[in-house]
Amino acid sequence: MTYLAVCAQQSSEHKVLSFAAKAADVLRFAAIDRIGRDAQGELSGFQRPQVAAHIREIRDYLEKPDAVLPNPIVVAFTDRVSVEDLGNGAVQLAIDMSSSVPGLVVDGQQRLSALADLDRDFQVFVSALICRDEAELRRQFVLINNTKPLPKSLIYELLPTVGDLPPRLSRRSVASDLTARLNFENTALKGYIKQHTCPEGIIADTVMQKIIMESLSNGVMRELIRGAKGEERCVRLMSNFFDAVKKVWPEAWHGQKPNTSRLLHGAGIQAMGDVMEVLAERGEARTVEDFRTGMECLKDKTAWTAGEWHMDGEVRRWNGLQNVNRDVALLKHYLVGIVKADLRKKAKRAPAPLLEPTADRS
Repeated sequence: MTYLAVCAQQSSEHKVLSFAAKAADVLRFAAIDRIGRDAQGELSGFQRPQVAAHIREIRDYLEKPDAVLPNPIVVAFTDRVSVEDLGNGAVQLAIDMSSSVPGLVVDGQQRLSALADLDRDFQVFVSALICRDEAELRRQFVLINNTKPLPKSLIYELLPTVGDLPPRLSRRSVASDLTARLNFENTALKGYIKQHTCPEGIIADTVMQKIIMESLSNGVMRELIRGAKGEERCVRLMSNFFDAVKKVWPEAWHGQKPNTSRLLHGAGIQAMGDVMEVLAERGEARTVEDFRTGMECLKDKTAWTAGEWHMDGEVRRWNGLQNVNRDVALLKHYLVGIVKADLRKKAKRAPAPLLEPTADRS
């Protein structure tokens, strides 16, 4: 397929072209690659799911004889295209259609889906971006769509596949990668975290990323991740902790949802993140049994699914805690206070350490 196009002078590393094409032809040379994971948990694609209502609205409008669509569909290619300079900014774009579809839709998938159902030829403008490789293509997708209200969780899930990010997004990228590993590897949280590639999950991915980011900045994971197999050790630590949580409060975990158990609610997960920090940092807990023993002191002092919380002179019904800063801080202070007091009590009961050998004290 060949098109007469105009070429914009924007970057020495990319070619950016614009031309007009029938919508049906765009769907021949460009695919809509939606985000998903294979059986091994490997991420593929990047587009969000179709929004049926939005597509119907666009199609209803485009069926009108006077409808226009000035916004271009953005398509990226990494290979199998050639550009011949015709002079004065004009070029001829040749697309090799000899095998699979060579292009990917970066922006405009809902418009293109609406056009696919239209019973007439309709030309659209196409902005074609020719990238160095797949990684650059994904980077362009994130940068282009980050200016629009795409769901943050979709952007965060894609971050680990994108390089050369600003520091703020790099920290989020590590947390997002650890969250995905907890959700798709053999851990205590497998399938529990709600992501675009795991919509049946029940714990918000942004909440899980938040406690990971806090730990990476100021907690036990800050040193843990710098050592050998650091990411693997962080994943195992969190898996062991939440495995212990399940054992201490099985009735508040299994078969529950955030609206039936505050243990799976954003407030509960964030507060338990601080409990993990105290047990790991002060109690040096690392195994499931370490964490389970450390949380025994909380067992009869929580109201995850029924009853009342009695915290610092404040009484709340079990579901009276919300995922807002004040309530999260109140719950954290209450739970962490009990755990710290229990650790102090155990330390007092512990036998005095043996004296060091004489030779070492000389």
